Amino acid sequence: MIIEIIGLLVLLVIFVWVLYNGLVSKKMRVDEAASQIDVQLKRRADLIPNLVETVKAYAKHEKTVFEEVTKARSALVSAGSLAQKNVANNQLAGALKSLFAVAEAYPQLRASENFKSLQEELTDTEDKVAYSRQFYNNVVMDYNTALKVFPNVLFAQMLNFKEAEFFGDVTGEDKKAPHVNL
Repeated sequence: MIIEIIGLLVLLVIFVWVLYNGLVSKKMRVDEAASQIDVQLKRRADLIPNLVETVKAYAKHEKTVFEEVTKARSALVSAGSLAQKNVANNQLAGALKSLFAVAEAYPQLRASENFKSLQEELTDTEDKVAYSRQFYNNVVMDYNTALKVFPNVLFAQMLNFKEAEFFGDVTGEDKKAPHVNL
């Protein structure tokens, strides 16, 4: 009888050990995926000043558009939480739409190799941001599911694991990446 109880306790300890290590691994993947979003958003934010300066050279009188883009970029760079980053990312996408609309009015700007190169880099970065968001949300889904399935749900809260936040759901116009017309 004592041997069976000790055996059950050993099995329980091994189960909790494996569960804990699995949840830690999944949580680390969530954190890594979030940092990849940060990398892509920073890359995108770093491209903005060059793009603004290129457009400014051709469209000096479009001051409000440049201010809007600069303000949105600053909000993205200074965003702390995932929710703040999502809101700032959406604001920047809207500001970039305005910037590209201004660029449409200047054929010589659209023909500029520098502008074309920046647009291509920005388009590539937008694709990477979208992929990073998708990957992050997939990893969060995997982690959150692991927290909620039985018997993990019995131990996850005791081990102080909490659900991760998805990288915000976007709606309407915010779902569209800035349109780049060459």
